[in-house]
Amino acid sequence: MTDAAAVSHVFDVDQQTFEADVLQASLTTPVLVDFWATWCEPCKTLGPMLEKLAAEYHGAFRLGKVDVDTQQELAGMFGIRSIPTVVLVKDGQVLDGFTGALPEGQLREFLSRHVQPLEAPAEPAEAATVPETAEQAINRLQQAIATEPNRPELKLDLALALMRAGNVAAAKAELAALPANLATDARAVRLRSELELAHALKDTPGIAELQQRVQADASDWAARDQLGVHLLLEGDVEAGLEQFLVILQKARDWNDGQAKKRLLAAFATLDDAELVGRYRRRMASLLF
Repeated sequence: MTDAAAVSHVFDVDQQTFEADVLQASLTTPVLVDFWATWCEPCKTLGPMLEKLAAEYHGAFRLGKVDVDTQQELAGMFGIRSIPTVVLVKDGQVLDGFTGALPEGQLREFLSRHVQPLEAPAEPAEAATVPETAEQAINRLQQAIATEPNRPELKLDLALALMRAGNVAAAKAELAALPANLATDARAVRLRSELELAHALKDTPGIAELQQRVQADASDWAARDQLGVHLLLEGDVEAGLEQFLVILQKARDWNDGQAKKRLLAAFATLDDAELVGRYRRRMASLLF
């Protein structure tokens, strides 16, 4: 239970608000009215328990608080002779009540005769986080490098962002300028492999044309090789790897063992250990 949850179901009642907030409101939601006073010691025990239960019931009933010292006329209307006194109003009528600070177990028993707890309201869904685009990442990193030029890891991040944006030449330049301690970083090694694959696509046809060439001639190894690289870099990883495996199976020595080199370069760019392991085993079965 939170304080906010309790407060949302608890309110003060006076002579002016009684008609609307208690009688009229009880036509739709039962209202438990607690007659209390600041000097009443039992009230200090009962009040917090009632507020706790109001929160736990999640709006199955509301708790109206009447200070008998300031609302003597209202207390007189109910014939209050001692406090604390609690009455349950439902459908505009007093349905039940009790006097004195009951233990929590008896309070729950009293409530259970008239109301049942509601389900807790669903938490509001968090707003979806909009992923940062490659261009936004480039701008952010360039600003960070200008502010902190002595952080070379930012330059590696920039090289990666440039590659994601398709700016191969700029990514290659940033990668070449990295200090020696970062040149062997796992991300740098991966980027180097991606650049190697991307370089293979320079001045090559698009996927649609390459697919047509492969369909027309299944042994057009150059077209199949370029198609595999295109698919791999555009996210259709398994389809790309399959193209290299076909070459490895049918023409393993084509272009000085190009298919094997492509597979090894591809493995270096992938994060999916299960996928890499599966295709490594398939590659090995064709080689040995």
